[in-house]
Amino acid sequence: MKETVLIIDDEEELRNLLTTLLKLEGYQVFQAATGREGLLLAEKEEPAVIITDVRLPDISGLSLLPRIKEQNPRAEVIVLTAYGTIEDGVQAIKEGAFDYITKGDEDNKIVPVVHRAMEKARMRLQIEHLQRSVGQKYHFDNIIGNTASIRQAIETARKAAETDVPVLLLGETGTGKEIFAQAIHHAGSRKEQAFIAINCSAFARDLLESEMFGYKAGAFTGATKNKKGLFEEAHKGTLFLDEIGDLDLALQAKLLRALEEQSFIKAGDTKPTRVDVRLIAATNRNLEKEIEAGNFRVDLYYRIGVMKIELPALRERPEDIPLFAEYFIRDYARKMKRKITEVSPVFLERLKEYSFPGNIRELRNVIERAVILSEGQKLAEQQLPREFFPEKTHVPTTPEESTDKLEAIEKQHILKILQQTGGNKTRAAELLGIGLTTLYRKLQRYGIG
Repeated sequence: MKETVLIIDDEEELRNLLTTLLKLEGYQVFQAATGREGLLLAEKEEPAVIITDVRLPDISGLSLLPRIKEQNPRAEVIVLTAYGTIEDGVQAIKEGAFDYITKGDEDNKIVPVVHRAMEKARMRLQIEHLQRSVGQKYHFDNIIGNTASIRQAIETARKAAETDVPVLLLGETGTGKEIFAQAIHHAGSRKEQAFIAINCSAFARDLLESEMFGYKAGAFTGATKNKKGLFEEAHKGTLFLDEIGDLDLALQAKLLRALEEQSFIKAGDTKPTRVDVRLIAATNRNLEKEIEAGNFRVDLYYRIGVMKIELPALRERPEDIPLFAEYFIRDYARKMKRKITEVSPVFLERLKEYSFPGNIRELRNVIERAVILSEGQKLAEQQLPREFFPEKTHVPTTPEESTDKLEAIEKQHILKILQQTGGNKTRAAELLGIGLTTLYRKLQRYGIG
């Protein structure tokens, strides 16, 4: 949208005066003496701001306003009148006018109002551009994979996006559950609203409740001001609850009530807060087993699992690994200003043979490391970590090699403990004898977060 202004007014002297003023401000200005002429110019030039008189020779400016907004929904419209009334002003604002100004006494207000209207039009354009960019990034067509299992998951997700029903994404850590959640959101009717994500395993119970539902000032010691919860932040949009299987039972009950009633009472409040939220949840746990063990509510499971989508592990679709590798190589080579033109067949074969317990996230980290270590324009198997060559027995001869070996052992041990705890990071940290923050750092470092 260009920084252009269209003036629709049958008073030639006023049109010329406004044109002169606005051109001095750097705007491109067009003029029209009638409503019909104004509509034609608005369609042709797509002005960012339109100034229209209420009394035109062929149509009322208030009747013209909805036609302008229908034709140019991005345009901001300022209504001018020589005979201002409260009723006309209210109607103009209801019809979508940016402002309503009386001629004569308020002529000095027109230029500042145009500035504000232009700024609003500019911001709307920037927001639309960002939304398009994000929507394109998370489009279903950008999800990599040709195997039947991933194509089936994509097709199910596309159908889920056409509705507002809750979606439950199942799969191991690193299989792309948040990417799917984003794609569902951006393909649905709420795509222009907020997508709010939270990892339920990353917070202690009380802190997670505050994050999700917020609180009123004075609700507890330290609550010095009102806090909006993520449910409120996601109003009209989508709330993504990752690792929902780690949710405390008491919080599960509050979540179930919020989903069923689309309202909740935050700590310290006496009135319910009403929200309109679409829920997408994800977990790497087997929730049916968690229900049998008494760790997950069966009613919540059926509430969030109207549409269940299973995402396959990377080891179950090795033929997709070269596609991911090509994408990550191109991406990291661009970021690091490396010119990678060739990939060793052995490099790709080793990738396909590896089990990737950290799934796509681990593959991405392996490729990033390989690009960093690359020499020249070729990626070779020498740039892969030692765990990709299990048949080789090698005694470390340098401190650096010893460190690599110890890190590989530590990584496998962490993965084993996580498997034993069903992905419960808090319990895993206890068994490992380290703090939860330390565990998260190590998971990020090894690409198995």
